[in-house]
Amino acid sequence: MIINTGLRTDIPGFFSKWFYNRIEEEYVYVRNPYYKSQVFHYKLNPELVDCIIFCTKNPKPMLSNLDKISEFNQFWFVTITPYKKEIEPNVPSVNKVIKSFKELSSQTGKESVSLRYDPILINDKYTLDYHIEAFEKIASSLSDHTSEIIISFIDLYEKTKRNFPQAREVSKEERLIIGKEFSNIARENNLILKTCVEGKELDKFGIDSSGCMTKEVIERAIHNKLDVRVKKSRNRPCDCLLNNDIGEYNTCNHGCLYCYANSNKQLVKRNFKRHDPDSPILIGNIREEDEIKEINQESFLIHEDTVQTKLF
Repeated sequence: MIINTGLRTDIPGFFSKWFYNRIEEEYVYVRNPYYKSQVFHYKLNPELVDCIIFCTKNPKPMLSNLDKISEFNQFWFVTITPYKKEIEPNVPSVNKVIKSFKELSSQTGKESVSLRYDPILINDKYTLDYHIEAFEKIASSLSDHTSEIIISFIDLYEKTKRNFPQAREVSKEERLIIGKEFSNIARENNLILKTCVEGKELDKFGIDSSGCMTKEVIERAIHNKLDVRVKKSRNRPCDCLLNNDIGEYNTCNHGCLYCYANSNKQLVKRNFKRHDPDSPILIGNIREEDEIKEINQESFLIHEDTVQTKLF
C-alpha cells in the first residue's frame, strides 16, 4: 500500500510531532472528508506500507528525526516557489527551503526527493522574466540534490477565486514561453522536467507529461517493482497514485492565497486549536458516534524470490 500525507495539508511543515507519534504507535485514524462520521484505520507497518509520500513546503521540522521512519520507503515532493508574504504568508524563504531540501536529499538520497515549482501565477510583480530568473536560480542550486522538477500553472478552483480574486489564468502564450525557457534551464542542469495535470501542450519542448506520482516514479524511488492497480481520480486525468491520504482539509497554516485545500483562514485557525499531537487522528479525537472502518492493507511489492523464471 502507498500512504500519502500531503494532498490535503502539510504534515511535515505543521504536524511532524503528531506524525512521528503515529509511526511509534503504528496506526493512524483518518476522517472521511465526505462523510464525517466515518473514520478509516490504517496500520503504519513497513511490511504493509510500501512507500510514504510526503508533499511539503517545509521539510525542516521532520529532518532531525528521520531515523524514526528509516524502515519505510519514502518519496518526497518539496515545493519551492519565489513568492513573497502577500501570496504565501507563512512559507519559509526560498533560501531556507533550499537548505532544508539539501539536508533532506543527503539523508534520503536524491532519487527520493523531487522538486516542485508550482503553481506558476503571472501578474505585474511575478512576470515571465521573474519566473525564468527564479527557476534558474532554484534549479541550479539543487541540480546535485534531485533528478527532476515538476511544474504546473495556477488552477482557479472556487476556493482560490474566493481567497485570491485578483488571480488570473496563465495564457497559452505565457505557458509556451515558460515551457521553452524552463526546459532549456532543466536540460542545462541535467534535470528531468515534468508537468502536473497540464496535458501534452508542453511535450514538444521535451517536457514529460506522464505524471508526477505514478507507479513508475515510486518504483524508481524505492528500487522495487509494484503490482498495484491505479484507481482513476475523479478530477485528474493522470495515473498518479493519489489514494490513502492521512491528512485533513482546512488545516494547512501556510496561508497561500492560491490554496485549493483551505476554505478560509478562520476555519484553519479553529482546526489548529483542536489539534492534539497525541491524538490518533489529526484534528480533534475519536467521537462516540464515529464508525471505524478497517482498511484492507496489503503490500504491492513484487519480490524477486516469488517470481518463477521460465526455463524453456
